[in-house]
Amino acid sequence: MVRAIKWVDEVVEGAPYVTTLQTLDKYNCDFCVHGDDITLTVDGKDTYEEVKKSGRYRECKRTQGVSTTDLVGRMLLMTKAHHSNIDSSDYQQHTDNFGKKGHSPWTGVSQFLQTSQKIIQFASGQEPQPGDTIIYVAGAFDLFHIGHVDFLEAVHKLAEKPYIIVGLHFDQEVNRYKGKNYPIMNVHERTLSVLACRYVSEVVIGAPFAVTKDLLDHFKVDLVCHGKTVIYPDKDGSDPYAEPRRKEILRTVDSENSLTTDAIVQRIIKNRLLFEARNQKKEAKEIAVIQALKRQEEEKTKERPQAVV
Repeated sequence: MVRAIKWVDEVVEGAPYVTTLQTLDKYNCDFCVHGDDITLTVDGKDTYEEVKKSGRYRECKRTQGVSTTDLVGRMLLMTKAHHSNIDSSDYQQHTDNFGKKGHSPWTGVSQFLQTSQKIIQFASGQEPQPGDTIIYVAGAFDLFHIGHVDFLEAVHKLAEKPYIIVGLHFDQEVNRYKGKNYPIMNVHERTLSVLACRYVSEVVIGAPFAVTKDLLDHFKVDLVCHGKTVIYPDKDGSDPYAEPRRKEILRTVDSENSLTTDAIVQRIIKNRLLFEARNQKKEAKEIAVIQALKRQEEEKTKERPQAVV
């Protein structure tokens, strides 16, 4: 999964939890990077203490509103409040909660807000070039996982110079054909997940469910691909792939991977108690660190000489 992310050059499997200078040197790394949330060892020490002291540490600001904790919560609570463009009390509550977090600013949850700048950071910015084979695939791509990656990689191998366009359905469309509280990730989150994949050239945000003649003509599509998963009918019961079938440009691609979004959700629900215990333990450690930092700051303030007027 990580290898498929376009900014990743190499993956070290089974890396140690505590990053040491020895690890950096072993893999020829100039420095180590982490988000601005704190990660701790079992005894409460900063896992990046050694590399920080040596000046070989960099930090990236964590994207607000994106957390594993939040995604797990959506699965367990079966809520739809995270869906975009819905007019309901659930969505109002979702927007009202923006910025409200748990006790810890890292394990606590806040809502993700999409911006054009974030999309620009993730987008390739490359247009199709002469000789490219323009391939269109559509779907939910919810909880973007290795099943999706294997499918996109298989699609990528179909042409010498592939230009893959992924059509992402809006949340309400996905919910219509998948039911329950799907999608778990809203369209804004799904957009960035898919754009991060090295096999993807472009994303259509809120693609029509039916692959129409207009869509095929607009993007000059040479090939339309679908996995071996079931093709859901359109609202009127029609085949959404009727046009590419008629043009004989529809290809069924076998990813040779049976993992589905539903399987991941079921796995997490099954391990619900373990996840809840993990989050409580993680948050307790984070709160302890925050309190310790606060005490240090208070002690420094007391030690400063007071000006006498």
